[in-house]
Amino acid sequence: MKTIAIVDDHLLFAESLQKLVESFDEYKVIFHATNGKQFIGQLSEDNSKPDIVLMDINMPIMSGIETMQWLKDNLPDQKVLALSMDDSEATIIQMLRLGARGYLLKDINPEDFEKALKDVSDKGFYFSDRVTSTLLDNLDKDPSKQEITLKDREIEFLKLACTEKTYKSIADEMFLSPKTIDGYRETLFEKLHVKSRIGLVLYAIKHNIIEV
Repeated sequence: MKTIAIVDDHLLFAESLQKLVESFDEYKVIFHATNGKQFIGQLSEDNSKPDIVLMDINMPIMSGIETMQWLKDNLPDQKVLALSMDDSEATIIQMLRLGARGYLLKDINPEDFEKALKDVSDKGFYFSDRVTSTLLDNLDKDPSKQEITLKDREIEFLKLACTEKTYKSIADEMFLSPKTIDGYRETLFEKLHVKSRIGLVLYAIKHNIIEV
């Protein structure tokens, strides 16, 4: 039986989510916290680490991002699925860089949600089509067999793309024109078989180009 903790300040949603999780085979919710601080307290008090944490982003007292930073510093192996209505690129990238194993939007259908739990349990990662359309395919490939060679400047751009910098800021830092930066971006999209900046970040994390 896989154990689940829910961290979300919306009680009605959390209760509904618990019922949904426990309607699937092999999953049991062991506790619910309304913010990151309460979650950390329950981890210490219960002395039991859940297999997967379902983490909201916008919460009072201690947000999902702040909680992910604590987990990165103290329990980096904890598997976390972010679950939020916030679909902004910056938030998704920040959560991924802090170690989230997946990012779900709260309007996800139950079948995809169950698949997300299974993929995180079995593969260690899950990302929906709305986050990136190619990640799961890339995760199943042996990077040594992909024969992708990145130039030094492409790697430099990729690392900068994994930060919160705008493309204009990246152009300034690399002493290049915005048009040239657009060219780097499109070339990497094609080379790495991704369609978004989030896809670039996921590739960089998976292939240890950046550290999380």
